[in-house]
Amino acid sequence: MPRDDDATPPDFDVIVVGAGISGISAGRHLRRLLPGLRFAMLERADALGGTWRLHAYPGARSDSDLSTFGFGWKPWMGRPYATAQEILAYLEEAVEEEGLAPLIRYGCAVRAAAWSEAGRRWTLEVEEGGERRALSCRFLWMCQGYYDHDRGHEPDFPGAGRFRGPVVHPQRWPEGLDAAGRRFAIIGSGATAATLAPALAALGAHVSIVQRSPTYFYAKPNETELAALLRPLDLPPEMFHEIMRRKAIHDQTSFTRRCMEEPEAVRAELIGAAAALLGDAAPVDPHFSPSYRPWRQRLAVVPDGDLFAAIRAGRVSMVTGAIRTFTETGIEMESGEIVEADVIVTATGLRMSVMGDIPFTVEGAPFDFSQAFAHRGILFEGLPNLAWIFGYLRASWTLRADLVAGFVCRLLAHMQAEGREVVEPRLRPGEEGMERRLLIEPENFSAGYIQRSIDLFPKQGDRQPWLFSQDYEDERETIGAARLDDGTLAFR
Repeated sequence: MPRDDDATPPDFDVIVVGAGISGISAGRHLRRLLPGLRFAMLERADALGGTWRLHAYPGARSDSDLSTFGFGWKPWMGRPYATAQEILAYLEEAVEEEGLAPLIRYGCAVRAAAWSEAGRRWTLEVEEGGERRALSCRFLWMCQGYYDHDRGHEPDFPGAGRFRGPVVHPQRWPEGLDAAGRRFAIIGSGATAATLAPALAALGAHVSIVQRSPTYFYAKPNETELAALLRPLDLPPEMFHEIMRRKAIHDQTSFTRRCMEEPEAVRAELIGAAAALLGDAAPVDPHFSPSYRPWRQRLAVVPDGDLFAAIRAGRVSMVTGAIRTFTETGIEMESGEIVEADVIVTATGLRMSVMGDIPFTVEGAPFDFSQAFAHRGILFEGLPNLAWIFGYLRASWTLRADLVAGFVCRLLAHMQAEGREVVEPRLRPGEEGMERRLLIEPENFSAGYIQRSIDLFPKQGDRQPWLFSQDYEDERETIGAARLDDGTLAFR
């Protein structure tokens, strides 16, 4: 185990925790911008892919446009909404092309992290190959994502033990589960349900989507008019990707602003589009008329309107209301309606995880992230030499991963140039009484999976650099031009 003093150098300059989208972006920026640094990437899973390998349910796909969900530096040439297998192949290519494969240690789980001021290093307790050992680094970069990969959110439904068939959470989809000719009841109406229902219907199942309240389902073509115009021109991949990326960012930004500035008009458009796609197959009210304004929760993108097509074909039914109890053969609603099922799928959402639920200590004292201000949503007040990537909720996660990676590498380069070993965010005089706000406020984004746990996350303040706007256009300017000498970063 490394000695905790200045005489023994740390094992690495930087350790990146996680080898998903955020970790790949971090690794690529480190290799390109700071080639002299020694770094390693620790991945708890046994293979690359994270979400896209874990989520093995039928039809698993992205609900973000791959022009922006893909990396800015690696062209995406396929359809905008890709399958999990297509995304996995893209990530594997990125790792190979950027020379990251030898730097990733798979099956390496971080169990604890401790900062020592004497050694000016982080020491990680890791479990690798069934054994515990220590790894140390000067700078720790958390890229592990924001949800619990071990289990999803599963409410305690009355009578759950009575149901005679399998009850499955999408995060743990059993291999070989047969769909043909079976009745599936999917509890939930988010992106997972919108994906699973048409996929199961295509496999020969009948599906009932059981939702407590409606979601905005947003039907979008899985090939844009612009892409169709550009493909015959045989443009270089980088040019094609950049054009499609700029168009996607523009459209996302414009639509999000419309949701904030004219929510009733956007609501009418979304509900009207659903009504047109449904025809007489299902009523808009109560199944497709949410009570909240658009984009206060995630929109469930429906590529090529496949969910609506399955409803029109009679393969998918909508049930809206509260569940009274599970029965031996399905679900009984508070209204008295019975939903017969052979399989119940609890697509009830994610469980949030703060820093991978890893215990952190500073000089032996536990560090409570919920009490710290987040510096641009990247660094943390009172926590030395640690950065974090948390992406966007209304735009592609990867947009922010690339922004943050650029900022962190600029910060590390500044420390190298100035001969500094430690950076720690500090409140400036007069900021001690600053308002302590949730990192994601309910008025901004009220999705249940966020609000169930957001009080455990770091806090934002009421002024820069303690704000976390969740706005790409804003952050592209503020993070890109962020000063490192504004008095909020203490170097030593």
